[in-house]
Amino acid sequence: MTGLGYRELVNRDVLAWVVVSLVGKLPLAMAPLAMVFLTRELPGGYSLGAALAAVYVVGEVLGAALLGLLLDTARLRGQLSAGLAVGAVAFGVLAFAQSTWLLVAAAFLAGAGPSTTPGGLRAVLLGLLPDDHVPRAMSMEAMLTQVTWAVAPALVTVVALGVAPQAPAVVAASGTAIAAWLVWILPRGHVTSRKGSATTRTVLSAWPIYLISAAALAQLAVAELVLPALLEYRGFAVGWAGVLLTGFAACSAVGALVYGWRRWPGGLRTQGFVLLVVTAACVVFVALGTSLPIIAIALLAAGLFQSGVLVTRSLVLRERLPVGAHAAGFSMMYAVTGVGYGLTASAAAWVLAHGTPEWAVLGGVAITLVLTAVSALAERRQRADQRVTHPRSDSTAATTPP
Repeated sequence: MTGLGYRELVNRDVLAWVVVSLVGKLPLAMAPLAMVFLTRELPGGYSLGAALAAVYVVGEVLGAALLGLLLDTARLRGQLSAGLAVGAVAFGVLAFAQSTWLLVAAAFLAGAGPSTTPGGLRAVLLGLLPDDHVPRAMSMEAMLTQVTWAVAPALVTVVALGVAPQAPAVVAASGTAIAAWLVWILPRGHVTSRKGSATTRTVLSAWPIYLISAAALAQLAVAELVLPALLEYRGFAVGWAGVLLTGFAACSAVGALVYGWRRWPGGLRTQGFVLLVVTAACVVFVALGTSLPIIAIALLAAGLFQSGVLVTRSLVLRERLPVGAHAAGFSMMYAVTGVGYGLTASAAAWVLAHGTPEWAVLGGVAITLVLTAVSALAERRQRADQRVTHPRSDSTAATTPP
């Protein structure tokens, strides 16, 4: 059964949101690589750049987790604008600072300030649309995110090499400042017109959903980070890694659009589980593939199915939390996903130092399956407890498969 299609989303409010989202998220996607180029001519070189990128991610994680809990739906635009303004100043300092400690502080604030932007903007988008449009909206958002992350590395490289090493940081500062102003063109949807911030207990109660979101990216984090080593291990040119990862991002964008195009059988949790298992199978083929076409097809297929997992997780979290907790919940999910990515990357580095690339990728798949099992059991137990506590509640009201 086909869905309503994406043309129902085309209106002035949603188009304003798209503009703010693209301008606000592009600097965040540029930041890690921009820091690497920024420091390559400074004392410390690439190692300092990698350290700044790590500090930036720590700032993002802590900011999304802690500042996200302070988001007030009635003041959401002002809070997002303030965070983006802090990020703009921090990026500006990064561009011209010479002191290592000043660079470290600026990198942390550049990550922490705008860290609630992805979750807050997602909550605003949900507030602009009726329920039957939400699945397509989440798919559209996933597609835009993939496009942003595909464009950002190329933009950073071209600007850094063609203008100056500091230029990407200046672009990021300018974009973040513009986004801080553009946030105010967003309409006051039903989310931003309701008062109240989410309680910590309410937001943390959805931890199984955050866990599965981290699991969904764990295996792909390993596949992406280990891909150059895997290609070299199999005897292929390392240069193929860039081409394959670009194709992966493109397939993720296509997958998000296809998922939202129509309604699919089963509930959201079932769809997410099936898509996650299929993605894991694709990543296994990436690890075990002995020819470049097999590795390429498996990685592209993983991107195609992985985006559906991320969309279902957002939709399940939307159902799990009350409206006033959406912004905080999406920010918390963003933070947990960042932690999962970082820990998985560290584990992959350890395996690479003591084993082969294929085992590093397979280890990521194993971590994903374990986290998925833990999350599924926890969600089942929570639903059982809710049925015992509220026996007359409608347990099926929140299952609106896209």
